Amino acid sequence: MKDKAAEKRDSEWMPLTEHLGELRKRLIYCLIVFVIGLVGGLFGSQPLFDYLVAAAPIDNLDLHAFSPWDAIGLYMKFAILISFIIAIPFAMYQLWAFVRPALGPKEQRATLQFVPGALVMFLIGLAFSYFVVFPMAFLFTEKVTGNLGLEQTYGVTQYFSFLFNILLPISLLFELPLLILFLTRIGILNPTMLKKMRKLAWFILIFIGVLVTPPDVVSDLLVAIPLILLYEFSVLLSSMAYGKRMKAQQRRESEWERDE
Repeated sequence: MKDKAAEKRDSEWMPLTEHLGELRKRLIYCLIVFVIGLVGGLFGSQPLFDYLVAAAPIDNLDLHAFSPWDAIGLYMKFAILISFIIAIPFAMYQLWAFVRPALGPKEQRATLQFVPGALVMFLIGLAFSYFVVFPMAFLFTEKVTGNLGLEQTYGVTQYFSFLFNILLPISLLFELPLLILFLTRIGILNPTMLKKMRKLAWFILIFIGVLVTPPDVVSDLLVAIPLILLYEFSVLLSSMAYGKRMKAQQRRESEWERDE
């Protein structure tokens, strides 16, 4: 006989249409939180703007607006960034709540830990991209401009677009270990799949590293190597989680056989 937890999960299973309805409800919740964070982000845009200008890689950064819409667009970009940071843990919780009926009590407690972890990993990625990658890329462009004898005039939209195009992709990539671990815990991924995908994953990560850094080998390696290590760390976490999952499954099967 199945244990009570398994019987409860079976009773909570829903038809496909109900699953889609549940998923839509979770997505709507995430959208509502994102919009609320967007409104709050508009009030936090000015302090964040002042900090980023004061902490620029060069002294006395002089920014210019080349369009009447530049300031409005900048406010929206900052608001989206702030809202995104707020929405990430909530979205992870909604993902957990969606798959929770298919998980056992221990799996539910274990996967719930990913909710605060998602925010922590995003902030670590944000710090790495801002304090390591961005100054390196920005100072490289400054050097090239100076070598050509050109006078650099910074447009506020161009400057922050350059900044966000580096920060967001790298910050999201730092969610990779948690995402892979979560998908392994719920049975969608396994270490064998990840090892087969290793060459493709390395190629994509190296491509991203080359894309967001200056075109020199040292800068590319400084970004690509941490990203590759993140993937390998993800494979290690997946192997550990998969092993525990298989042991737990074998234990449950042996208990069912004894009960029968």
